[in-house]
Amino acid sequence: MCRNITELRGLQPPATDEEIEAAARQFVRKVSGLRQPPAAAGDAFEAAVAEVGAAVHRLLDALPARRQPPATLPPLRRPEIRARLNT
Repeated sequence: MCRNITELRGLQPPATDEEIEAAARQFVRKVSGLRQPPAAAGDAFEAAVAEVGAAVHRLLDALPARRQPPATLPPLRRPEIRARLNT
């Protein structure tokens, strides 16, 4: 579906709440077609992000340990993105 969805399983240290929320937000944006929802849809958009985030938490907790880490580093762990977010 979307090649840009971040893999979170098998990270060391494990995926943070911030990383899971960012991935959930990315997914909801993709399926809704909305980068910034209109004010009337804001509550529904945020509820969807929370529900997807909760599902990701449950999924990651239920899956067995991974033998190898993901092939790419998640965006929130990349120094250039962290630097951009902190400015």
